[in-house]
Amino acid sequence: MTSHAGRKRLTFSRVAIYATLLLAVAMYLIPLVVMLLTSLKTPADIRTGNLLSWPEVTTIIGWVKAWDAVGGYFWNSVKITVPAVIISTLLGALNGYVLAMWRFRGSQLFFGLLLFGCFLPFQVILLPASFTLGQLGLANTTPGLVLVHLVYGLAFTTLFFRNFYVSVPDALIRAARLDGAGFFTIFARILLPMSIPTIMVCLIWQFTQIWNDFLFGVVFASGDTQPITVALNNLVNTSTGVKEYNVDMAAAMIAGLPTLLVYILAGKYFLRGLTAGAVKG
Repeated sequence: MTSHAGRKRLTFSRVAIYATLLLAVAMYLIPLVVMLLTSLKTPADIRTGNLLSWPEVTTIIGWVKAWDAVGGYFWNSVKITVPAVIISTLLGALNGYVLAMWRFRGSQLFFGLLLFGCFLPFQVILLPASFTLGQLGLANTTPGLVLVHLVYGLAFTTLFFRNFYVSVPDALIRAARLDGAGFFTIFARILLPMSIPTIMVCLIWQFTQIWNDFLFGVVFASGDTQPITVALNNLVNTSTGVKEYNVDMAAAMIAGLPTLLVYILAGKYFLRGLTAGAVKG
């Protein structure tokens, strides 16, 4: 009897857990479903139906209009995000390697100051960054926006790599030095190939932060150089005649799809990479 009662309690617990998880999934997915359904409806269908109703007439005209409105800005975001992510990840790996393996005078102070950059709000650096971009002749340009995201994200990528490299056994580095490997050879041939989980963390982190950024985009870019987040805001807040919610929803889907795809394809590496440097040895 006791064993039977225990099995019943275990079954009930599993049912409760699964029911809770399904409810959470539904709460997270309903807004996405509403956006997708609305983007496939006609304006008349949106006015007469409810949010979760299937389109009376399925059409992609909203997607076509949305791409015409934000397509160019989508590629602006690609031009901004890809180089900023790659360069900040590579520099962060090199910085993390130096701070973890090269003990020089003031290294801890340098790391502390760099770590302080992780806690600086976006708003704090707006004026200094604007002045710097103006002095460099990069104001309201794509390279200027790349530079801002690169510098701001460097503190995070350095922290991720430094925490991973300090967990690498010292014996491995000493053995490489005995075999004649130099400073950069150890980094390129030994540590960097071991850093794949941390590289994935930096790529996902930086891609998400940069692609979804609105503040830097609206402050440091203008006109045709603005990223898709700014273009989406302009589209949604611009009303000429009848509001086309299908176009707004399609544009929001277009803006969010890259981030969604990154997490679907590489999300499993994110937690693995975050915990890669949690244990020494």
